[in-house]
Amino acid sequence: MSRPEEHGTPGTPPEPPAGTARERGDLWTDDRVATGGLRGDAAPGGRAGGIDAARVRPPASALAERALFEVKRVIVGQDRMIERMLVAVLAGGHCLLEGVPGVAKTLAAQTLATVVGGSFARLQFTPDLVPADIVGTRIYRPSTESFDIELGPVMANVVLVDEINRAPAKVQSALLEVMAERQVSIAGRTFPVPRPFLVLATQNPIESEGVYRLPEAQRDRFLLKIDVGYPTEAQELAIVYRMGVRPPEPDRILDTGEVTALREAATGVFVHDEVARYAVRLVAATRDPVGHGVPEVAGLLAYGAGPRASLGLVAAGRALSLLRGREYVLPGDVRDLAGDVLAHRLVPSFDALADGVGVRSIVDRIVAAVPAPRVAPEETGPQGEERRAA
Repeated sequence: MSRPEEHGTPGTPPEPPAGTARERGDLWTDDRVATGGLRGDAAPGGRAGGIDAARVRPPASALAERALFEVKRVIVGQDRMIERMLVAVLAGGHCLLEGVPGVAKTLAAQTLATVVGGSFARLQFTPDLVPADIVGTRIYRPSTESFDIELGPVMANVVLVDEINRAPAKVQSALLEVMAERQVSIAGRTFPVPRPFLVLATQNPIESEGVYRLPEAQRDRFLLKIDVGYPTEAQELAIVYRMGVRPPEPDRILDTGEVTALREAATGVFVHDEVARYAVRLVAATRDPVGHGVPEVAGLLAYGAGPRASLGLVAAGRALSLLRGREYVLPGDVRDLAGDVLAHRLVPSFDALADGVGVRSIVDRIVAAVPAPRVAPEETGPQGEERRAA
């Protein structure tokens, strides 16, 4: 497999490989390929937005790892949740955390916001909220006899939305524009949100009173949905010792410029054409299970995932590879992320709901049935461990 480092001589920026993207078998960004590599007109090793990705990438993995360990210094256990939250930061997507009360969802989001730096705002959603409470509104100033626009708390780099499913639909729709378009519209004027921008939302799945289920369009805007479970008995004992008297305070590891540089480095992670095809096949199998060899789930899905899921799998795979210290994506990265990227985008059928079949189990069946390509001598196993090919 050709990798970016193999082009050019040491110490000089590598030249983009010759031939079309299909002939090269990669996802370099150029005028012919719109979905991979560095954005803009820079080839790998060139400058995009003032950042030399070829020189940023080697320390980028170590910097991301420092941020990861700083969050783990505060949060006991929940390693998968923390890793996925960092993936959302590096991939430039939003993250939805779902779990029962008391499993550190809000604490993890607050800790991550401190570690990545930038401005931070926490919104506690309640049933009596109105859109103006989060995006802002016009305020009449008697002294000037005119209206001024007062922007809401959503204008921050990291926005923690606590219990997102407690707000009514009109508030959720207002948040949808901010998440999707990264802008706020008030009185015919548009205001861009600060960059980088990240929404971390939490919700409680066990309550049915006073909650409003997120619509499918809103869930689709989240890159990842992370199911947060209970800690083990040993982890809970460690929580008692660590958090019982003087809880540790996280330190800021990154700033907004470094987060932007890490995102640029993530977009330069190499994606082989076969890995991209594998991601697309997984998504397509949710829409046409019979055609992809998974007929047993055909009656369990009313609607499958759209193209945004394919883009999300590739983007999240790049971020996870960078976080794990690699400059190329393995099929195992895509496989590891499939449940978190796809499950919340699927609409189960009535039969699936009646039989108690969860969307996670449906995704697991699809992942088990769709064959993964072999593109490297080393592959990542289902639990993230490295295994050498025979």
